[in-house]
Amino acid sequence: MKYKNTTYAKFIDRRNRFIAQVELDGKVETVHVKNTGRCKELLLPGSDVVLSKADNPARKTQYDLVTVYKKGLGWVNIDSQAPNQVVKEWLNTSPELFENITFLKPEYTYGKTRVDFYLECDSRRIFIEVKGCTLEIEGIGYFPDAPTERGVRHLYDLAEASEKGYECYIAFVISMPGVRKVLPNVKTHPEFGMALTAAKKAGVKVLYLPCNVKPDQLSIADVVMDQ
Repeated sequence: MKYKNTTYAKFIDRRNRFIAQVELDGKVETVHVKNTGRCKELLLPGSDVVLSKADNPARKTQYDLVTVYKKGLGWVNIDSQAPNQVVKEWLNTSPELFENITFLKPEYTYGKTRVDFYLECDSRRIFIEVKGCTLEIEGIGYFPDAPTERGVRHLYDLAEASEKGYECYIAFVISMPGVRKVLPNVKTHPEFGMALTAAKKAGVKVLYLPCNVKPDQLSIADVVMDQ
């Protein structure tokens, strides 16, 4: 995926989960942050960021903050909508893991939950739940960076679907360079780690999807299966 109408700015501060201030062309600009996670190790005063200009000229915030530069690591995409988009683009290439896709539906309702992707490959019935990882510590990715009850529920729903005969995956899209594995952030949300263990025991497979990250682009570079 590639953003349109991007520009560079300097991060100043974050007023709340949705709003931040940046220095753009020598002026203070209020922008929308496309990630409700903490991102405390990324959104530091003075950090270089990339903004994408909104298509709607009447919108209150004219820019979305989508990428930030982390010293010692590189560009990190923090757009929470990007992981699903790059997975969809990847699936449309008929990757080796999911060859012969005959049916593909994003946002598929299963029971009382909504799974990111449902697809069929000949006789295979497959669910894929996508999680974007932006937290890096000493070369390892961690998820989540903030508690996510929704993420826990998704894992238990995948476990249930797996026990009913579906082929189920949780796919961690790693939106930063050089990181190839994600561990559950049990310090921040131990319940997520417990749910991931339970899901794996039920047959849910874990995929790590390291990405090529550029200031204005994001694409899946590799597929790593958890062992």
